[in-house]
Amino acid sequence: MDTGHLPFDSRSVQDDDLSVLRLIRSRRVGPATYHRLIAEHGNARAALAALPEIAAAAGIADYEACPEGVAAAELAAGRKVGARLIRCDSPLYPAALREIDSAPPVLWVRGDPAWLSRNPVAVIGARNASSLGLRMARGMAAGLGEAGHTVVAGIARGIDTAAHNAALPTGTVAVMAGGVDVIYPAENVVLAAQIVEKGVLVSEQPPGTEPQARHFPTRNRIVSGLSLAVVVIEAAHRSGTLITAKNALDQGREVMAVPGHPMDARAGGCNQLIRDGAILVRNSADVCTALGREPELAGIAEPPAFPASRPEPADPAQIEARILSRLGPSPSDENDVIRDLGLPAATASAAILSLELQGRLLRVPGGRLALG
Repeated sequence: MDTGHLPFDSRSVQDDDLSVLRLIRSRRVGPATYHRLIAEHGNARAALAALPEIAAAAGIADYEACPEGVAAAELAAGRKVGARLIRCDSPLYPAALREIDSAPPVLWVRGDPAWLSRNPVAVIGARNASSLGLRMARGMAAGLGEAGHTVVAGIARGIDTAAHNAALPTGTVAVMAGGVDVIYPAENVVLAAQIVEKGVLVSEQPPGTEPQARHFPTRNRIVSGLSLAVVVIEAAHRSGTLITAKNALDQGREVMAVPGHPMDARAGGCNQLIRDGAILVRNSADVCTALGREPELAGIAEPPAFPASRPEPADPAQIEARILSRLGPSPSDENDVIRDLGLPAATASAAILSLELQGRLLRVPGGRLALG
């Protein structure tokens, strides 16, 4: 039986949140098993009652479903942090996500859940993004927002952070690997608070959950599952970003990528995606055209920068390393690099001069920098 695609089923609407949480939090019950049990037994309470017998038939002795107290504590924790539980049998649950294999049975959200269904498009990419990549992410996200799309990303460093910040005026969705109250990376605490006011934070994990490595691939399937399309800006080979792109293909979503310099490792994944059939896009207008929407509404001018707030490194070597991480074979505007660092101009300029004298970066005409 194919239990991955979930039409809205009113049979389970009579379930209470406690029963639904107990079922999905029970041992050995993941999303696929949850949906199979609901399909076979009609609702969560009936499935819970059947679990011990099912487990015994599978050779698991003394099986116990998730205790009521554990599920009740999760509900209380959600209320405490101002989060809302949305079940897959709720009209508020995003229809696009309900269609994917192993759709999350429950979502915890902070903010307005309506953003989950407003023409969402994912904008994702490298954590160690270059200045050119960050500029592209800001322009892409701002243009998509102006064209009526909600921008979806994973609130990671780099491209995700730039996209969320640029999309704040028009609405953005941040999909969390841990609980909706556990902000990772910690430097995005302020950004997360802004998203709650101008978008929504969403997670399938219980509130208070610290993100673990195993959570990120499952988080990525939600990023793509929510979205009409996934736009990739800078991604290395074998990166988590490419896993999200593969999820999107498996889910029948459009995959689009911004090409990069062949000698820049951060462009390797995007160039590979384009080679393998992804749509090449240069700006938000290209994305809108590919989706069959009017591109004229998509502003492609660069929005104001929102650099992450970070303490200035005391070690000049750390500053130099941060500068080099933002450069590639393609020249970047020096002012963009300095702005993205979030450092005093004098401090950044001194480090750039030092790198130039070391031969580790090059100044090219037009006030631009490239790796030496």
